[in-house]
Amino acid sequence: MTVVGPFGLSVQDRDLTRDVQAGMDAVEAALIGAVKSDVPFITVTASHLIEAGGKRFRPLLVMLAAQFGDPYAPGVVPSAVVVELTHLATLYHDDVMDEAPVRRGAPSANSRWDNSVAILTGDFLFSRASQVLSDLGPEAVRIQSDAFERLVTGQILETAGPRPEDDPLRHYLDVISGKTGSLIAVSCRFGAMMAGAESWVVDTLAQYGEKIGTAFQLADDVLDIASDGHESGKTPGTDLREGVPTLPVLLLRQLPADPEDADDLRLRELLDTDLAADDAAHAEALRLLRRHPALERARRETLRYAEEARALLEPLPECSAKAALQELCDSVAIRTM
Repeated sequence: MTVVGPFGLSVQDRDLTRDVQAGMDAVEAALIGAVKSDVPFITVTASHLIEAGGKRFRPLLVMLAAQFGDPYAPGVVPSAVVVELTHLATLYHDDVMDEAPVRRGAPSANSRWDNSVAILTGDFLFSRASQVLSDLGPEAVRIQSDAFERLVTGQILETAGPRPEDDPLRHYLDVISGKTGSLIAVSCRFGAMMAGAESWVVDTLAQYGEKIGTAFQLADDVLDIASDGHESGKTPGTDLREGVPTLPVLLLRQLPADPEDADDLRLRELLDTDLAADDAAHAEALRLLRRHPALERARRETLRYAEEARALLEPLPECSAKAALQELCDSVAIRTM
């Protein structure tokens, strides 16, 4: 059994292991090259998160989707570089918006330097992604442009918050679909498309990517509450501190308050305060949420999305790549346990 990619994904087919690992290695080398600049300081800042590591979830999906066509096709690795550079750029911007001090177990760019440097470095990575993308043809540019619009729209929706008439949970899932699902769907689409897979296969894998992307983000929501920060590489409870309602909190608010449960009442009281201004209150809220039934409901909801992603794979031909994508559904969900 060989471990490839994030979440301990095991691939037992030697040929698939070789192809995927070779592709991931090529992506890593291309990422390092893509962030080099004639200005040494830009190279340092742009390399910061690449050197910090990361799951490389999106390039992994590109490589697995490419197995449904020609995985050695020349556009496969560059398309993986495009989606990962785009993802990395959004992380620089996210950390500024969240005022997050840690990313991937290392100081975030905004805490190591400042907000301006972090924002401009994200812009630099977007520009480098566009350079690589330009060589992949007009259809790839259109697909990436559509995904980027969805990504930014999702971020704006999150920043603006739901309108009074909106269902907060539905609004949040729309945010996830834009911010996370869009780029992960493109990862699967690019891999299959660049490999020359049949159009129905490309569309099916893109749908799978959208669904597994949602499961991936929901798992992160649970992990942000339940973990101590080692697995996520982020400061626990970051969204909670910033007052960003993620799945566990939204599900809690759907439940009626229990007048017999002092912890439930206290948690609801804390969630209505400014947790960013009080470290002790934030720590207490995090502790109470970790043992609240809403967290278990969030885990079950994450599992449901993972199973829906698995079901989308059924029409695809049986092969080792399909088995790996199915296992990824388990691996994403297991992170929440």
